[in-house]
Amino acid sequence: MKQNLRTRESGFTLIEVLVVVIIVAILAAVAFPIYQNYVKGAYASDAQSAIGSIWNAAQMYYQDRGEWPDDVEGQLEPKYIQMKSATKRQWVFTIIGGGDGISEITALSTEEMKQGAGHEVRYETENGRFTGYGFDEEE
Repeated sequence: MKQNLRTRESGFTLIEVLVVVIIVAILAAVAFPIYQNYVKGAYASDAQSAIGSIWNAAQMYYQDRGEWPDDVEGQLEPKYIQMKSATKRQWVFTIIGGGDGISEITALSTEEMKQGAGHEVRYETENGRFTGYGFDEEE
């Protein structure tokens, strides 16, 4: 009687390796957009925090003077607000309105921000809502 002495070699077949590579590629394709949104939100949170401070400082300015400010650096700093220099290098803040009321406060990113210049975060004072970069709506 003849014995079948075929030895089994250990290792993976090409098909098994391809299936694993395809599964990893699908997982990366799903995870990457989620990661990008997370990073945008993290960078936008710096601007969101500063805008909240600017809004509070503008309200104090209004209580003291009876009119709304129309400039962050000239009217609010340094008496009403003191922002970190890193935040001021990465974002340019603008008050839209002033005098009779503030309708919006915006932050526009500069080249110093790692995600690049031109990203805008907006705060609408009427409804207290943030929009723009890092939120559901892109500029």
